[in-house]
Amino acid sequence: MNEKLTSMRNSIEKFLRARYPWDSFKDFAAHQAQKPLPPHVSWWHTFGSLALFLLANQIVTGLLLMAYYRPTSDHAFESIRFIQTEVPAGWLIRGLHAWGAALMICMLILHMIRVFVMGGYKKPRELTWVTGVLLLGVTVTFGFTGYLLPWNQLSYWATTVGTEVARAVPFVGNDIALMLRGGEGVSGETLGRFYVLHVAVLPWAIVGLVSIHLFLMRLQNLATLERVGEEQDIPPHHAVPFFPEHVLKELSVFTVFLGFLLALVIFSPPELGEPADPFNTPVGIKPEWYFLSTYQMLKYFPKTIGIFTSMIPPLILVLLPFIDRSLERHPKRRPLAMTLGALALVGALALGIVGKISETHIRFFGKPYEVDLYGRWTPEEGSAPAADTTVSRAENRTGSAP
Repeated sequence: MNEKLTSMRNSIEKFLRARYPWDSFKDFAAHQAQKPLPPHVSWWHTFGSLALFLLANQIVTGLLLMAYYRPTSDHAFESIRFIQTEVPAGWLIRGLHAWGAALMICMLILHMIRVFVMGGYKKPRELTWVTGVLLLGVTVTFGFTGYLLPWNQLSYWATTVGTEVARAVPFVGNDIALMLRGGEGVSGETLGRFYVLHVAVLPWAIVGLVSIHLFLMRLQNLATLERVGEEQDIPPHHAVPFFPEHVLKELSVFTVFLGFLLALVIFSPPELGEPADPFNTPVGIKPEWYFLSTYQMLKYFPKTIGIFTSMIPPLILVLLPFIDRSLERHPKRRPLAMTLGALALVGALALGIVGKISETHIRFFGKPYEVDLYGRWTPEEGSAPAADTTVSRAENRTGSAP
């Protein structure tokens, strides 16, 4: 049996070698597997691989969902219900897809934080960082377009609010809103357009960006903690072998992460809710967690100014390697950059928390408070409402982010 397998392998290699640069392929693969990694490589360097795994999860589960999903306003909601209740393991596939989308954004953010802390965005890896930022943007757009596809109440009205924000863009705002919606309001035409973006346009964009990002990363290897221009070849006795040491580390993290993902799907499955009703605005319309910071920030500015203000953070992220021209990479030698980065992260988290609790009734140390549109707390008098009961402020959300 072994002799037959060896003979078959030799025949395949002979066939490929006669037609393609087979030896070059083998040498390249062996070189990449044996490439030494900097000695500071640790468990923190597994977030990028987890994001790649989640991308594969999104592609596979998305293809399976497409077999049953119907992107029309009359059938979208019922097709999702059918997937969850009638299709064998349909609840599992949809849960993996829904939770995978949120966790992929999480892993990309953690990966970018790790790269920022270790100065991996500096010369000569500027374009690697830029493609990573673009990847995050495409992934968030995936989340926004996919959010409408179940065609339930929350997705319908969140999309209505999100696409309305586009009208605040000077000169071309109305045209952008009409292009996104396919009409004056969110309708079956909007659903069709978002579906095309979600399954036909964005996948090409993300696969292309991932390919470029991985190529640049493997070409230039991971950054060391030495100063820009002073990186030396890694001594063999200090290097961390990519295979098998780092690969086994990533497989260990992958195994634990897969268990965590399955636990989320089983114990906290995504809810379907009620079918979309254009004539009934639900209470407590809030965007997904990755839009909450922008959602809250837009409340403090007039519409047009808010739009331009919300564009500043992503623009800074893209231009970061060209703004921060210092030569130091080690976080201890970059106190200003680390302080500003920490303040930006804390500010984003604070805005997200305020956005989550705004326009609700909450209880804090047993006392009831009403939180207004801007996050201000007002003690309530008289009878206290139930904790965390959401109060509708739909009329104030016209200028909020999705």
